[in-house]
Amino acid sequence: MSEQENNLRRERLRQASLRRLGMYLLSLAAWITAVAALALLGLMICTGFVWQDTPLYRLLQWVKDNIFLVGGFTVLIGWVVISYFFIARPVGQLELLLEGAEALAHPTETPIRLPAALEQAETQLNLVREQALRTAQAAREAEQRKNDLVVYLAHDLKTPLTSVIGYLTLLRDEPELSPAMRARYIGIALEKAERLEDLINEFFDITRFSLTHLELERQSVDLKRMLEQLCSEFEPVFSRQQLHCRLEVPDPFRVVCDPDKLARVFDNLLNNACHYAYPDSLLHIQGRFEQEWAVLTFTNAGATIPPEKLSRMFERFFRLDPSRGTRTGNAGLGLAIAKEIVEAHGGTITADSRQEQVIFTVKLPAGQAP
Repeated sequence: MSEQENNLRRERLRQASLRRLGMYLLSLAAWITAVAALALLGLMICTGFVWQDTPLYRLLQWVKDNIFLVGGFTVLIGWVVISYFFIARPVGQLELLLEGAEALAHPTETPIRLPAALEQAETQLNLVREQALRTAQAAREAEQRKNDLVVYLAHDLKTPLTSVIGYLTLLRDEPELSPAMRARYIGIALEKAERLEDLINEFFDITRFSLTHLELERQSVDLKRMLEQLCSEFEPVFSRQQLHCRLEVPDPFRVVCDPDKLARVFDNLLNNACHYAYPDSLLHIQGRFEQEWAVLTFTNAGATIPPEKLSRMFERFFRLDPSRGTRTGNAGLGLAIAKEIVEAHGGTITADSRQEQVIFTVKLPAGQAP
């Protein structure tokens, strides 16, 4: 809540308190006036009659003789009743309000109930209760994500680390190995160590993106040149996977963005295509402007992804093929990181799959060059 809203609320409370005090004083004045008027009216009526010596006459005579005492007592009784209405009753309501506030220490799904006079306070307390429940649920989910991170970290790091230790142990215990076999074992150990490094880097990235605000260093960038460079760097991987890359992007295709972070998005999408595309197939990258949006689609031929898996593509640690993910050193974080980066730019990234095609669509605000 802003300082201005707090000041406004305090001013409203002050005005309400002043109004209640004014009503209290006005009620006391009205009661005193009513008692005085009633005494005067009674005196005028009683003097118009000829009285006999009866108990009623003696009572009225006593009242007349002690008019100030009777009047003061009547005023006192009225003051007690009025004070109860304006003070004691709100204190009782305050106790109910405090009980409702205490319930917020351990909020439940059961709504807080207060008297009709405290309807506004009941609404505010229930809003706080619902927020507390959401906060508690978010804390539990954060704790679960932390536990998941530890589990995935332990599982995914153990496999390549075990392989590295195993092959290095063979090299140490078998001094008579042939140069060819020794080179083969060293190559495998190096490959596993590189996968281990990739995993550690991914975990560092997702932790950094989760715990800190993603700062963007925006500038005007030609995405066609960026994609040409990335595709050129992936050429050896495309060759091993027998993939053919076709780039159809307007020249120039300028967007205001953070080039380093956006390159990470495209790198993840290209890497994903290399892992899951059919061999000897086409990876088609297209770009176009749609009003104020720059739209890029990455289309590759591959097994159709079921809808239940497609909806989870950008979840952390989700793997389309768990066995393949472990084998390639992929922790299932690349697309989650890509989503965070794209959304930090104010854009969207979506996945679609049909008729043995997988399509990733990235939409970015085109913006203006700074």
